Amino acid sequence: MTTYVALLRGINVGGKQRVPMETLRAMLAGLGCGSVRTHLNSGNAVFTHPEADEESLAAGLERTILQELGLTVRCLVRTEGELRRVVDGNPFAGQEVDPSRFLVTFLSAPVDPATVAELDPAEYAPERFALGERALYLHCALGIRDSRLAKKLTERRLGVVGTARNWNTVTKLAAMARD
Repeated sequence: MTTYVALLRGINVGGKQRVPMETLRAMLAGLGCGSVRTHLNSGNAVFTHPEADEESLAAGLERTILQELGLTVRCLVRTEGELRRVVDGNPFAGQEVDPSRFLVTFLSAPVDPATVAELDPAEYAPERFALGERALYLHCALGIRDSRLAKKLTERRLGVVGTARNWNTVTKLAAMARD
């Protein structure tokens, strides 16, 4: 039995794209998932499944949300092991970083480093970023809302779908997946 984390993009923000967590749990159970738990009200779920893979789980959940709620919502699914590697691969570990201003954007596919090569880190200091395998780490030292790097590191530039979570949420989901 594999433990997974589902990350839904852009739900329950500003009253749009409403997906109640009770409904999300029921949808995942309907897809054959067990031990379904959600975290916060923003599309984070931890669950088990005996045989599916990340892509088929994400596609099934997207299809179910569209059929049952009429909403088009991108879903990314990661295994507990991959989420643990994201946490263990924190490029800012041991440095003073406010976890509420530190984001991990989970990406639908790896990003070619050439897409961000011309971004001069000195131009954006004290903001910093680093690419992981299917994750982008972004430290917005002065706040996320006014981050200049966040405005540069868009899906359009990266060429993949992404959904961001702050570090507190990432580590909480990793702990939930481990339990």
